[in-house]
Amino acid sequence: MGSDGKAFTLAEVSAHNSRKDCWLVIEGRVYDVTKFLEDHPGGDEVLLSATGKDATDDFEDVGHSSAARAMMDEFYVGDIDSATIPANVKYTPPKQPHYNQDKTTEFIIKILQFLVPLIILGVAVGIRFYTKSSSA
Repeated sequence: MGSDGKAFTLAEVSAHNSRKDCWLVIEGRVYDVTKFLEDHPGGDEVLLSATGKDATDDFEDVGHSSAARAMMDEFYVGDIDSATIPANVKYTPPKQPHYNQDKTTEFIIKILQFLVPLIILGVAVGIRFYTKSSSA
């Protein structure tokens, strides 16, 4: 391993968030991936976007190979102090306006928007047919 296993806080790790100095937290371990940014198959932006947080989910979602997991050992610099990682906040959806179940008036308007032009077209065709047949 690359280091003696020093414990870092999330604030310390979050300070390393640039192309010249990039650290990630994956599975409670801290990795200095600065040298790997240019070689990362997904591009450096993927790694940079995962700084300052626990990137375990981002890492697992991609489905890295066993070779990629073995390569991580060379970038290991220490462990994260788990007390400094904030707990997952439960998602609460934004307040929605009240849904009006009774949409009868809107439904009638939509029907009329469809039927009125058809009725006008039918009347126009009927008048045209009637005037042509009576003049013949």
